Amino acid sequence: MSLEALRNSLPDYAKDLKLNLGSLAAEPVLSQQQLAGTFVASALASRNAAVIQAILAEFAPKLSAEALVAAKSAAAIMGMNNVYYRFTHLVGGDYAQMPARLRMNVMAKPGVEKVDFELWSLAVSAINGCGMCMESHEKVVLHGGLGKEQVQAAVRIASVVHATAAVLDGEMALAA
Repeated sequence: MSLEALRNSLPDYAKDLKLNLGSLAAEPVLSQQQLAGTFVASALASRNAAVIQAILAEFAPKLSAEALVAAKSAAAIMGMNNVYYRFTHLVGGDYAQMPARLRMNVMAKPGVEKVDFELWSLAVSAINGCGMCMESHEKVVLHGGLGKEQVQAAVRIASVVHATAAVLDGEMALAA
């Protein structure tokens, strides 16, 4: 499935998502690698097979093999970290002071520019709703030289990809 086919598979009530998917696919404030990696990491975080397949078909060819692995790694590691750090943040107490004792080696050597990996991690953290992770990754991204426009673009992509997955999941449930 292509991105265009994905857009066309959305019901009429999701017209705004169709439009946003099209315009965000050409977001000018992100490099090609940042854009493609944000779409890939966000699709994987969305957990919808049709969204993942369409976005990988569209954006995987625009990434080097290393960058594709890094985008997938950002989705994987944030899937774990967002749950853990959201817990420590929300529950508070001694948990935030305790060592996580979770392996996170990919964050030290992601295989791409650190700022790009952090941007993808930020997008996935937005999808997964971890405020502590969003704040941390946003700080690293801004310190790494990207601006608020790039941060906003990545989160806009994450929000539209996630909403697209939610609509398709809802339509599948209604059809069952």
